[in-house]
Parts: sequence; C-alpha cells; structure tokens
Amino acid sequence: MKSMPLLIPLLHNANTLFIRHIKHQAKFAAMLVLSMSAASATAAQPATLKIATTPWIGYGAIYVANSLDYFKKYNLKVTYQNFTDMSLMPPALISGNFDGATLTYDMVVGQVAQGHAMKVVLPMGYSYGGDAIVATTNITKVTDFKGKKVGVNPLTVSDFLLAYALKKNGMSDKDITAINITQDAVPAAMLSGHPSIGVTWEPYISQLLKQDGGKKYHVVFSSKDAPGLMEDVLVFDEKTIKNRPADISAFVHAYADGLTYMKSHPEESAKIIAKALEISVKDVKDQLPGIYTLPLNEMPKSFVKSKETTSFYGSSAVIGEILVDKKQIKVAPPAEATFDTQFIYAILKK
Repeated sequence: MKSMPLLIPLLHNANTLFIRHIKHQAKFAAMLVLSMSAASATAAQPATLKIATTPWIGYGAIYVANSLDYFKKYNLKVTYQNFTDMSLMPPALISGNFDGATLTYDMVVGQVAQGHAMKVVLPMGYSYGGDAIVATTNITKVTDFKGKKVGVNPLTVSDFLLAYALKKNGMSDKDITAINITQDAVPAAMLSGHPSIGVTWEPYISQLLKQDGGKKYHVVFSSKDAPGLMEDVLVFDEKTIKNRPADISAFVHAYADGLTYMKSHPEESAKIIAKALEISVKDVKDQLPGIYTLPLNEMPKSFVKSKETTSFYGSSAVIGEILVDKKQIKVAPPAEATFDTQFIYAILKK
C-alpha cells in the first residue's frame, strides 16, 4: 500500500504522454493528407501549349479538337494567337514567345536553312486549290504577268506559290513588280484596281471570284498545280521537343481524335469550323475541297524518301531550289533536318 502514491503519478504521466503521441500522430496525418491533396491538385493541372497560327480551312481538325475538349481529355490546354501576316510567325516561335506554330513546309525549309532548329511533328495536309493567284479576266496565263504588279505577302506560302508559278513558266520575280500585301488585304486592294493580280488563300479567293457574278476575276494558277508543295504542318523547336514530348504527344492524340470526328460527323464538324473561322457553313463546304487533309495512316508517307512532292524529301528539293534562286537561303537543308517522326509513329503503333 505504501507504493500507491508513487504509482498514481506514473500512470498520469504515461496517459499524458500517450495522449500527446496520439495528437502528434493525428496532426502529422492531417498534414500528410493536405500535402497529398495539394500534390494531387498540382498534378491534375493541365499543361499549356502556346501556338502561333493563322485562320485557315486546313486546320479543321484543330478547331474540332478544341471545340470538343479533346485537348482537355489528354490533360492539355492549348492557347492560340492568330497572325494575319504569316511571315511574323517564325520569328515569334524563334523568340520563345510560343511553344509551336502552324506553318507551311516551305517556311520550315527556309528557317532550318538559316540555322533555326525547328521541326515538323505533325503533317496535316496540303493545299489543293486553297491557295491561288487570282487576276482580272483579261490576264489569262502566268506569262501575262510580265511587267505587271502582283500583290503578294513575302516570305510566306503565297510568295512561294508565285515563285513556283513563275519558274514553271520560264520567268522569275525580276519579270514582275511585287507589292507587299497580306493575304487578307488582297481582295480590297484588287477591288480598288491596284493591283490586277494577287496571291491569296481561302476564304479570300472565293470572295474575289464572287465579284460581278464571277465575271471580274478568275484563278490563273493554284496549289492544284503544285500538289504537296504547300503542306500545312505543326512545328516545334528542338528544345521544346526534347523537354516536352508528352505535351506534344497529347496534342497529336487530340488532333487525331479531331480527324476521326470530322470523318464520322461531317455536318457537325462543318458547323464547328464555320464558327472558328467566322464564315458560313456553306463557305466551309465550298472551301474544304481546296485542301487535302491527311488521314492519320497516310501521314508516314510524308517522311518516306521519294521524289514525289507529297514526300518531304521530294518537296524539300523543289522548295530548296526555289528559295536558293530567290536568294532567301544559300543552301537547302537535308530533308531529315526538317522533321521528327516519333510522335506520328508512336500513335500509329497503338
């Protein structure tokens, strides 16, 4: 009985220590849960890709993927900035203000030749009448351009189309007077009577052809005469490709989903594209035949060695020759330096 007074304090101290231990463990568990929740919330945040682009009927699958939240499906957020002057897009990408850009392949060849490390990761399709040289009806052939003023946006696909048309007809840019006009401004300039020839793309081609019941202007030369040479591509610089392959892969997957939807839901897709381009559904349906959108299973053909201009090897040879002639580049780069096949081949293996 003499030991009881000593035992009571010991029991009290033990209980106190036990309670403190429980409280400490509970506090630690709560902190752990909060930490895990915060980490989970951070991991769930979508990655963001900033893309420089221009409004164009050939980007239909991008508009569809964006409208139907396909990018979100792959935990990706894509933001866009539209450029009316396409020649400003490569410098914007090179400066680091954008992660990627939708360009035409001729622009990529020109940039790589100048030492800029950018590569095509997604061949989207090529213009097949969606780019054209339009003139008043009294000008019936390319050789009629001699000594005349031509409205064209330099260092863009329109500039390349004009150079290609002149070369095919034994001429060069020395035979004309080029006036710097962006594609969207060509209709207004031509309607004012200055100049009588302009290089542009849809929807501006259709705008001109509708004038005076179709009697005022006509297409003299178009991308139908140069199949595959004016290919729409998604481009990233090599640093982004190296550091963010998962995000680029997510974009390619979402784009592929957009292609699938366009094929199975043409009417709904036309409405989405019309809204994105701020034109009518009828205009979309009229303009779509002017491009050839590559199905996913045809994309690898762009990477296969061939003299055909629907291959990057064939088209880069033609493009390089023209750009050298125009003194825009000194030497054409090898085709392999202009593209990265990993993303397309990876999605096709699934």
